[in-house]
Amino acid sequence: MTAVAPAAVRPDGSRQWSRTLLGWLEWLAHPVLAGLAFAVLCVGVVTWLPALAATAHALRAWRTDGETRTFTGVFRAFGTYLRPLLPHAVASSAGLALLVVDVVFLTGRTGPAAVVLVLLALGLLLVAVPYHLALAVVAGAHPEGTARGWVGDALWFAFGSVARGTALLGAVVATPVFSLVVPAGPLLLCASVPVLVGLVILDQTVAPDTTVTPDRTDPTEDA
Repeated sequence: MTAVAPAAVRPDGSRQWSRTLLGWLEWLAHPVLAGLAFAVLCVGVVTWLPALAATAHALRAWRTDGETRTFTGVFRAFGTYLRPLLPHAVASSAGLALLVVDVVFLTGRTGPAAVVLVLLALGLLLVAVPYHLALAVVAGAHPEGTARGWVGDALWFAFGSVARGTALLGAVVATPVFSLVVPAGPLLLCASVPVLVGLVILDQTVAPDTTVTPDRTDPTEDA
């Protein structure tokens, strides 16, 4: 009987290890599938913002409701965000393209004015990154809202707390680097992982009884 006891323990340990491994694989597979759907929807170029919001919606459904059809979920949610967010996406695309052109043009110039303008353009680009990520996260979490409401909540979510804004920006910057270990990782994860980080942060800052507007009492602001 003493020889049977270790054999009885091993299957339990093996099953626990298998469950842990499957859990980690699930946390990789669903962002990859959502990122693939996002990449397909971005073929339209200016559709990137509605696609990002749809990605956030599908990933939130997976996290909160256990919905495992994340790839098709992005496509199903895309129609909800296309009309309200497309004008914003067109304007943002034009503005971001103009800023990039300005930076490229001014880097070949000399003088204090050129340096100031380059720094200003880079600053606007850095501000745009957490804002648009926050906009997609808020819209994905609250599909019943309006474009105006999403914009207001995104401004608060991205810039109402230094910690939140830094975390959102850091997620966007760090993801392409850390995703290099995954084949085609930067393509498949550069959107879905920052969105997932944003959803986790949003869950920590929204009161349980709110429906559209996040709770403005952020515990990080008291520190």
